Amino acid sequence: MALSWRKKTPPEQKQSVWRRGLSRLRQALRAPLDRILRGRPIDDALFDDLEEVLLGADVGVQETLLLIERLRERCRRERPADGEELKGYLKDEMLRLLPPATPPLLGQARPWVILMVGVNGVGKTTTLAKLAARFGQEGQTVLLVAGDTFRAAAIEQLEVWADRLGVEVIKHQTGASPAAVAFDGIRAGIARKVDVVLIDTAGRLHTRTPLMEELRKVHRVIAKELQGAPHEVLLVLDAATGQNALSQARTFQAAFPLSGVILTKMDGSGKGGVVLSVTEQLGVPIRGIGLGEGAEDLYDFEATAFVEALFSAEDA
Repeated sequence: MALSWRKKTPPEQKQSVWRRGLSRLRQALRAPLDRILRGRPIDDALFDDLEEVLLGADVGVQETLLLIERLRERCRRERPADGEELKGYLKDEMLRLLPPATPPLLGQARPWVILMVGVNGVGKTTTLAKLAARFGQEGQTVLLVAGDTFRAAAIEQLEVWADRLGVEVIKHQTGASPAAVAFDGIRAGIARKVDVVLIDTAGRLHTRTPLMEELRKVHRVIAKELQGAPHEVLLVLDAATGQNALSQARTFQAAFPLSGVILTKMDGSGKGGVVLSVTEQLGVPIRGIGLGEGAEDLYDFEATAFVEALFSAEDA
């Protein structure tokens, strides 16, 4: 069955989707906040408890300390009556840490080349397929490139997705040079005049230097073959790994410029506070967020929708 991208939905329905998708993270944040803030005087003990709650939701140490500092300063200026008013302050300060708008994933150049990178098991190939479904739904022609040549299963997985989506895939035999596959993919994308070339890569441990060097080679080959490409380098991170995802991100960022991060499995994690750390520490925007397993459940990241869902009182 062909997959499709979720069309634009009314604001109320979209917010309901975000509330359900972020329910675990909200449970890790809202319930403790309600407990420690209700009826409490604003003092050092309250801020200590608030710091513990934020760290428990896997908001990073650096971001937690920054939020607490800003909240203290605002309380000194505005002198709120009690801890309950801090919820609104906290929402405001979280939004300050997040970019107000997410850049579009598709630019003007053709073909528009997107390179997907990440460690093993984060859902990189599935995310690539979801993006292909999205672009296809938007009327763009898509070419997939099976740059993960280490595992035959990886090539087969991408072929299955290509068949479901009704798009072509460029592949080599298992064990072939990933850079050679990328080269052929760019050549094919140009010759066939497709709109988007999506290049998969092998999941690799960020601590394996030879594998990272190979990925640099893929990047160099793409850049040499098509000026300005890759136009996007998207790092896929598993939200469930929390702050550990940052060490992965820093290693990939040191290898070549990242244009964005996609956080998968947000619907199953109470550690989604890493969203704040990614944007604050890496200076890289979050371009997408996975709120479910379906092809339609990959959403453009929206800071306001994210923060509002965290503080919502209900799931539906």
